[in-house]
Amino acid sequence: MPTFTALTTLPGKAPAEALGEAMEDLIPEPTGVGVFEIEDDSGLWEVGGYFTEQPDLAGLALLAKMHGARDFTVSELPDIDWVAKVKRELSPVQAGRFFVYGSHDADNVPADKVALLIEAAMAFGTGHHGTTLGCLRALDKLASDGFVGQNVADIGCGTAVLAMAAARIWPNPVLASDIDAVAVEVAEANVACNDLTGRVICLEAAGFEHDTLHAAAPFDLVFANILKGPLVALAPDMAAHVKSGGYAILSGILNPQADQVEQAYADSGFIVHSKEQIGDWTTFCLVKR
Repeated sequence: MPTFTALTTLPGKAPAEALGEAMEDLIPEPTGVGVFEIEDDSGLWEVGGYFTEQPDLAGLALLAKMHGARDFTVSELPDIDWVAKVKRELSPVQAGRFFVYGSHDADNVPADKVALLIEAAMAFGTGHHGTTLGCLRALDKLASDGFVGQNVADIGCGTAVLAMAAARIWPNPVLASDIDAVAVEVAEANVACNDLTGRVICLEAAGFEHDTLHAAAPFDLVFANILKGPLVALAPDMAAHVKSGGYAILSGILNPQADQVEQAYADSGFIVHSKEQIGDWTTFCLVKR
């Protein structure tokens, strides 16, 4: 079955959401509509729709004009088994002591590595992206320097790969939360596949807004691999939930955004313990003064 995409950009959240809502009334109907902020400080939002039939090009052009958006770019996606393709191309990732792999590489897991199984079909966070890789490296460095996490949380956990990595090397249970219910289900599935049920506890929460997270604070280590905007907004809450001398490992930060994130956390009482750039992305390990 062919799949078509129709993508455009425009400034402002409210106009973008209005355009996304209007797209749902098109005939043929889109099977899904997404509205996302582009994290490059441009102020632009991306609006996209997915169709199983050729979309109404005239209708899209009219909607773009009415909502002040750029002309839609309409593309037909090739009929590819994307999961099978990813499995073929997704090689295992090594980050210090950690080895992140899919089940298709189960025979290649080194005996001396901390193995983390993440399937290609799962949510964001396979270890291949510079943000996840940076967080795993920062965790490996902390552990190599003698730090032992007694009370750890992973905020915006995605696949829960970071929470599972911490649970693999330290004895106490780790909390993993995500704002998205589907991501929490994915995290729970990954935890079970890695025999970490009860060692990683998955929660649905926006930031730290969950009774279990409040009760467990203050943490001595928190991961937050999300995006620049939410990270900046989270800085005061991070300070409230990390103990003095505790660490925050942050990523999802484009290199040009790093100074802004660093300043927001400096204002909340954190200083840089280490910093790494991998490709376009920056990872911070911060310590609370």
